[in-house]
Amino acid sequence: VTKHEVAPESEWKKWNWRSEGDQMLNGAFFTATGAGASSSYARASSLGARPSSLVGSITIGAGALGCKKGSRC
Repeated sequence: VTKHEVAPESEWKKWNWRSEGDQMLNGAFFTATGAGASSSYARASSLGARPSSLVGSITIGAGALGCKKGSRC
């Protein structure tokens, strides 16, 4: 997410947004906001090794957004 259309800037500036290793193309950009992530957040947000049978359920929402020119994504 590089832009949030629903919340006002005064709200989303307080959120902890970070990007690590993401590739921005075609003018895309990322602005880190908030206080940063603590080490406990990093542990909680990471996944350990899991069986390959779970790949489908873990990645079900992954992929490109269906954005159209002139419309919100």
